[in-house]
Amino acid sequence: MSSQPMQASDIKERIAQRKVPRLDRTKLSQKTQDFQLRVKVWEARQLAGGNINPVCKVSCIGSAQTTRVKHATSKPYFDEVFFFNFHLAPTELMDEVLLFQVFDSRVLRSDALIGSFSLDLGVIYGSEEHAIQNKWLLLTQEDMNKTGIKGYLQISASLVGPGDEAPVFMKAEEESDIETNLLQPPGMAVQKGVFRFKIFHAEDLPQMDSSFMEGMKKVFRVGEEQKELVDPYLIVSYAGKSMETDIKYRNDHPEWNQEINLPISFPSMCERIKLQLRDWDRLSSDDFIGTAFLELNDISSRGDAGFLPTFGPCFVNYYGSTREFSDVRDQYEWMNTGKGKGMAYRGRVLLSVDTAIGSVLPDQPVTSIGTEDLVRVQKYLRRRKYRLYASFMEASMINETETQASIEFEVSIGNFGNKLESNVTPQPSSTQPTNAVYDGLHYYFLPWLSNKPLIVVDSDWEDISFRLESLNLLFSKIQRIEKHLKTVKTSLKSGAPATEVAAQLIATIDHLVKDCKKPLPSLVGQSGKANELDHRLYEQRANCLREVIDAATKLRENATDIEDAIEEIDGYLTMLNELAVEPQNSLPDIVLWMLSGGKRVAYRRIPVYEVMYSSKGKDACGRYCGIVKTFFLKYPGNRGKSIGAERIPGTVRVGLWFGLELESDNFRKNLKDAHMAIFAETYENQMNIMGQWTSKGVPRPKFSDASGKLPLPKEKFTCPELWSWDEDWFVSVESSLLYDVDAGMTNFLEDCYEMQCRRLPGTPWEVATVTYTTVRGDPLPKKEDIECPFNWKWDDEWTVDINRGVDEEGFEYSLEATTGKWSSLEKPYHLCRRVRWIRPRSVINKGRKVSDVAPTVDPEGWEYATFFTSRFHAKENKTDMVRRRRWHRRMVARSPRASVNFSLLQKTDSDAMDAAGMSSPRLFLTHDKVYKFQMRAYMYQARDLMASDSDSFSDPYAYVSFLHRSGKTEVVQHSLCPTWDQTIIFEEMEIHGDPALFAANPPDVIVEIFDSDKFNNDELLGRCQIKPMIKIDTRDQRVPRLAWHTVYRSGQTSGELLASFELFLIEENTDLPYAPPMRGNLYIVPKGIRPVLQKTGVEILCWGVRNMKKYMQMSVLSPNIEFEIGGKVVESSMIQDVSYNPNFPQPVLFLEVDLPREELYTPPINIKVRDNRAFGRKPIVGVAVVKHLAGYRCVATSEVTQKPSPTPPPALPKPSQADGKKRKSAVMFQEEEKGDKVEDGDTIIPMPEDGPDPQPAEKKRKKTRFSMAVLKNRKWMFKKEKSFDPESLVDDEIDWWSKYYASKGENTKCHTYLEKGYDKLKIYRTELEEVQEFNEFQDFCETFMLSRGKKKDVGASNNVGEFKGLFKIYPLPSGAPTPARQFHHLPSSETIECLIRVYVIRALDLAPKDKNGLSDPYLKVSLGSTLLNDSDNYKPNTLNPFFGRVFELKTNLPSNKDLTITVMDKDLLSRDDLIGSTTIDLENRYLTKFRATCGLPATYCLTGINRWRDSLTPKMILDAYCEAKNIANPVYNEDACTMIFNGVHHDLITYEKDLIHHEHLGPPEQRLCLHILHKLNLVPEHIETRRLFTPLMPGIDQGRIEMWVDIFPLNLGTPGSPVDVSPRVPRKFELRCIIWNTKDVILDETSITGERMSDIYVKGWLAGLDEKQETDVHYRSLNGTGNFNWRFVFEFDYIPPEQVMVISRKEHLWSLDKTEIRVPPTLIIQIWDNDKFSPDDFLGTLELNLNHMPASAKKSKKCSLKQLPDPLGEREVPMVSLFEQKRVRGWWPCMNEETGERELTGKVEMELEILDEEEAREKPTAPARDEPNQHPTLEPPVRPETSFQWISSPWMSMRYIIWFNFKYYIIYGLLLILLILFVILFVYNVPGVTVQKVFGV
Repeated sequence: MSSQPMQASDIKERIAQRKVPRLDRTKLSQKTQDFQLRVKVWEARQLAGGNINPVCKVSCIGSAQTTRVKHATSKPYFDEVFFFNFHLAPTELMDEVLLFQVFDSRVLRSDALIGSFSLDLGVIYGSEEHAIQNKWLLLTQEDMNKTGIKGYLQISASLVGPGDEAPVFMKAEEESDIETNLLQPPGMAVQKGVFRFKIFHAEDLPQMDSSFMEGMKKVFRVGEEQKELVDPYLIVSYAGKSMETDIKYRNDHPEWNQEINLPISFPSMCERIKLQLRDWDRLSSDDFIGTAFLELNDISSRGDAGFLPTFGPCFVNYYGSTREFSDVRDQYEWMNTGKGKGMAYRGRVLLSVDTAIGSVLPDQPVTSIGTEDLVRVQKYLRRRKYRLYASFMEASMINETETQASIEFEVSIGNFGNKLESNVTPQPSSTQPTNAVYDGLHYYFLPWLSNKPLIVVDSDWEDISFRLESLNLLFSKIQRIEKHLKTVKTSLKSGAPATEVAAQLIATIDHLVKDCKKPLPSLVGQSGKANELDHRLYEQRANCLREVIDAATKLRENATDIEDAIEEIDGYLTMLNELAVEPQNSLPDIVLWMLSGGKRVAYRRIPVYEVMYSSKGKDACGRYCGIVKTFFLKYPGNRGKSIGAERIPGTVRVGLWFGLELESDNFRKNLKDAHMAIFAETYENQMNIMGQWTSKGVPRPKFSDASGKLPLPKEKFTCPELWSWDEDWFVSVESSLLYDVDAGMTNFLEDCYEMQCRRLPGTPWEVATVTYTTVRGDPLPKKEDIECPFNWKWDDEWTVDINRGVDEEGFEYSLEATTGKWSSLEKPYHLCRRVRWIRPRSVINKGRKVSDVAPTVDPEGWEYATFFTSRFHAKENKTDMVRRRRWHRRMVARSPRASVNFSLLQKTDSDAMDAAGMSSPRLFLTHDKVYKFQMRAYMYQARDLMASDSDSFSDPYAYVSFLHRSGKTEVVQHSLCPTWDQTIIFEEMEIHGDPALFAANPPDVIVEIFDSDKFNNDELLGRCQIKPMIKIDTRDQRVPRLAWHTVYRSGQTSGELLASFELFLIEENTDLPYAPPMRGNLYIVPKGIRPVLQKTGVEILCWGVRNMKKYMQMSVLSPNIEFEIGGKVVESSMIQDVSYNPNFPQPVLFLEVDLPREELYTPPINIKVRDNRAFGRKPIVGVAVVKHLAGYRCVATSEVTQKPSPTPPPALPKPSQADGKKRKSAVMFQEEEKGDKVEDGDTIIPMPEDGPDPQPAEKKRKKTRFSMAVLKNRKWMFKKEKSFDPESLVDDEIDWWSKYYASKGENTKCHTYLEKGYDKLKIYRTELEEVQEFNEFQDFCETFMLSRGKKKDVGASNNVGEFKGLFKIYPLPSGAPTPARQFHHLPSSETIECLIRVYVIRALDLAPKDKNGLSDPYLKVSLGSTLLNDSDNYKPNTLNPFFGRVFELKTNLPSNKDLTITVMDKDLLSRDDLIGSTTIDLENRYLTKFRATCGLPATYCLTGINRWRDSLTPKMILDAYCEAKNIANPVYNEDACTMIFNGVHHDLITYEKDLIHHEHLGPPEQRLCLHILHKLNLVPEHIETRRLFTPLMPGIDQGRIEMWVDIFPLNLGTPGSPVDVSPRVPRKFELRCIIWNTKDVILDETSITGERMSDIYVKGWLAGLDEKQETDVHYRSLNGTGNFNWRFVFEFDYIPPEQVMVISRKEHLWSLDKTEIRVPPTLIIQIWDNDKFSPDDFLGTLELNLNHMPASAKKSKKCSLKQLPDPLGEREVPMVSLFEQKRVRGWWPCMNEETGERELTGKVEMELEILDEEEAREKPTAPARDEPNQHPTLEPPVRPETSFQWISSPWMSMRYIIWFNFKYYIIYGLLLILLILFVILFVYNVPGVTVQKVFGV
């Protein structure tokens, strides 16, 4: 570990890398939601292999999509987008893997895969904007034998959920650098590696199989010894790959001792390793035991000082459903699969992980672990004794459904303390079973009184205290820093002086440095405990703390801005939080269970480090160690998740302490206000047999435990060592029996039953022997003799209860009284009947506590019940069949070392008791003194609650619960913002323990808000918990200020509560504060706490209502509105007919009301819309709540100011009569000038080729004066003064799309436009309303959504309309005249006719609707009742269509204000599908001061594509602005180039000094006005990007459209012609490629004579067209030279400005429409070797982008691979464009990449020429050497005589193959043959001649 100081730049860089927060998966929701994954596959490069046909496959969660196949290229350009929709919980989704695979479609074998890449979806979701943009994926193969990079794939991906904004995928304009945009940690190269998992053993696994057969074997005593009923094996998964261990049959502590080698590519973009335990089943699918995860970010580190993933040896804990096995399927089994957070411990596995980079994967991926590793791991298995204390103080807020049986609490860690687990020794791990007592209002509690249960659990674990101490130290540092930083933020928010905030900030930095300087516990001496990961984490944490110290020190010296410094400290906190993770926490969590009747009903998991004790100081201890804390219990599964759950099972206030047994004295020493009491406990059981109570025949032992399963005779109890008996056995009455049935109640209904009977059926009814009984048949005195209890009073006389299932007289009938089956209908066989008499009574002293009422307890201490499984009670009833009483015997310890875990029973051979039969003592904490407190709950008001009733309101009231007491506010009818103004007082609350300790850590006050319903159960609206203020000293002068507290429901905010709470210690001779004043019989919030009120004026601009939905099947036609604030109500006038004019005739209202002086306490404004209907009915048809009013505060003025607020839209000049005829209500097209009249109506405008000049709103003579005088005086302002012509046409290459691309920065598509210096427009990446400076266009009036009816969920929406208005709130001076009104100079509320033009440019990333992954989108535009359907112009098979459509509509604002643009998918046979829609509020754009009707262009032009199109000229707009703002009109100079506006001098020269002047500019006067208008923050000429939504997936956009809207009021005259936005039409081009020669082509074949040769020919085509052309074959090239003189001719469609080739073709034979694809114009040239009897051999390829191609070499010798660009961009080469050069000729290299590296395989000499359609017509030619063979004329190539085809030229073959190569051999052979013939003839003739000579014959 280096100790050298780091440089400032290094610190800054490392700090920036560390303080980026990563995705915290623990905070993700477990609720299923809609998600959409979008993947854009751009292109691939350097794919392995030559002449391949690549295709990309994208797979995720069982679905896959593929791109189109690209032919014969190793760098395909895909440009395709895929959508995946999921409905999963975020916790599940983030672990899923996204897999990219690139295949060679030409290969049909298993090795068709070129390469792949996988990443977790959590990586995408954790990135900025939940997206990764233009990243390169490094493709590799999983096979370890196929190493190396297989290519690169460029993609963009986003994962969006509800409310997330999906980014637009835009291709990087410049050439993307692979090295810097590779999706991997910077500076790390991807390498092959292996994860080595060493799986040693597991322990504590639960039973998973049925025990029926084992039970039978045990009964009959046959077979082997009893086996464990689980068959475990472990599955290791990472990045989609899995491996598993062997199965260990019938073993709950399996020892695998196996090593699993999992191949990986490192670093990987998958973040978690899954370790899943499963149970093997023979007949069914394998069960899940548990699932755990290892986060790679926690067990590894990146960067220079990083380390590879390593872990252990260490235990990994598993959690899931409960351990108790049942033959019925476990309903919580899904927890065992890793979904959600488990609720019970299910075992743990000992394993280790290490990473080997570059290692070779063994032949057997699963092998046995060596002996050395088994011996080495033993040192990590040393166990130490730990002890867990749990002192229960209170159990309250228990739900009624859980109180039907006795309740007890169990605390366990691992299996220790689990009372239902048979494999562990029983311990005092549970409280005594106790009956819950009603608190008198709403909940139940356990009456533990002064004896608080104490639980002690001993356990044995490995010592990892050094890990948890470091973790707690980090948490302590973080908590202190957060506390100090919160103080700074609060001061800054409250507006404290800058010096004070700065001082607090410096103090915070000082505390930060001081805390970080405190060292972490050293690992010295931990050699037998610490592993490699421990040392790595220690170094990482130490380095990070030093970095924070250095950075914070520099921040303290150099900080100048407070907010920047706070942001910097937040970054440090992020870094520290990243460090505060301990991946090797092998100690299981503590689980606290609530059991009802022996069944587990609720739980809470608590990490052990939070309660762990350390002797190294307070900071090293857990934050809850020894501290009493309130825990909310949870229902299993999803029933109760948090404080906002609809139902909670209860709360428990408990103090936890966990530490070594040797240090357990620390817990006892801290018991300052209590002492420990230990008792032996047994229950005596009896049964009622024939009226006699006896112990004989009882189904449980005479003396037993509470459950009756364990016999506990008193004589068998013995004192263990170091213990002695303190006293004899005594009867201990269960505390819950001390409470009567009416305990805690203020009202009670007394009842009794009058019994009658008859001897025989049909005889008269007689009075029964026992006349009056209880409901169970127990005798009672006569109803007249029943006395009213003490402190109660009767409220009425005895009456018959007929509100039940009885007859007219109130009788119910039965065959026999004890059967309990009663009927309301009399039958002849009925012999008994009864009538119920009831009499209500109420408490006299309302302050009576629950404990004040004590029933008569049996003197012998018996408790009775019908059965032993029933709930016991104090009084004996007639139906009681069993009884029991509890015996206790106190024990005292003779030594402080005495253990509290022991057995109290003797173990004898005759008893044969096993471990499960051992009895544990009962422990209590006894408090000697009880203190009394008074609590006051100041409940003032709530706001923004949920609507729970059908009338759009709720009837809210609140329960206030504190410990075992609760109170209730009054019910406020029909309100979502109730004001209770009530004080609830809890008198004489008994608190056990030291008041000082209680004040230091007070329990929370729980407030629950409900909706009162008369006929249904009250519905929860929300819940919150608040810390009360504790006052134990009468001199304490603190005031509990009211504060807003967030109310939660279902994990989401559902309102706010304004309240505060305080507790007073009641002592003798001290007086409490005076009781608050009363309102009726209720206390109100006292003065000093309640808000201070002042007179306030509230002005309301009640402008109108919009889009009101029907109410009770009738339209809302005549609404008016009620406004309520602070108890005052004002009502608006009524709208006569909404359909004609939805504005109110008198829009301004005023209300004088007393409101709080402090903004914090200001009540909301409640809005109620009523509809005036026949017969005086005025139902509420919509409501809204405005809860935050700070934005509407203003300062009152004594007189009308010069700047009215809000600013109305600029006053519009009225047209004069002279030009009134010219301003028609329709657009004047070119045909109108000829005299043709255009009919009024809504149209889709076809774009004319040449539009007319705009008609300016000023008179034409001004225009004439400009053209004669201004041009002469200002010729210098134009480049071409002499050639200036206002009617001149725009250059053909310049169109509106040039302006579009210039504005987007795509300069390659608009070179000419930029050179001329024409205007650009503003492109907003979001909706125009979302632009920050425009404030949603709600400056004049805001839009408030109206709701109606019951709100089903917190996030649900039930909007029924809109209210448009605004508020102004200001204090009224006392005694002074009323200030002037704020709302004045308002525009007319009458309707206005407008012309609307909608320009839809294009759509981006539309959701696919067809099976082929594409759509056929078209547009629909609707406004009011007008619908324009453009389905005839649909764009086939695309997700990014270029629409270029203009829609023109007329409407009346505000009657029809909502413009809806819908994108549909065209279908032939079925109904068209909705892709998405967007809605624009035109009224807001018309009324806003930002003038959003028509965007202001950058310059004022009279002609050209930027010609002025507004109805008003800039000068008229500026004059209107001056009139609206009461500003003097501008003063112009004579030359019209300067003016004085608002007292400021403006000069046109200053504004246009950098402007390129052109012939289209208008008069200087107008241009200067336009420049001034741009400085007024008005809406510029723009394009907005609007998101499309669909009701099926609300909150997730389905794509985007680029568009803009122009609004032209028709009373201002006719606007200019529409802008021509028609998409660019591709032009016809022809590419002529002449293949002259090849050279240095590799010789691929060997002739029969052994010569190297090739039969060369060249193939060429344009990528995408795939129309391949070939030259003839140059046979038998012996030196790689080929001569061709061959012409290729390719015709294609091309858009020159965009430099793309347009391909339109049908994807399949059955396709109806052609698919348009835009790709770069790429020419592919390949050299092949011709074969007759086998496939031709590929030799080399060359790919040329005609717009950006490497320059040719003049000579073949200079031609090499250096001409081609380097794939990694390390070398620059000269590039040319064929479209600019027109013709090029030279040599280019061809290469082959089959080996993974570039290899020169030949050179080709070509001549390339590009011609447009006209040039091609003028210079005709034909392919090959066909006629017309011209331009130029190609002669047949002069090839060597050796170039021929041997099979068709046998004589040539003889001459040039056999004779040429073997002529000498042939001559020598012939000579040899002649010689041989000569010799043969000589030998043949010699004998004859010899004979002739000898004999003379």
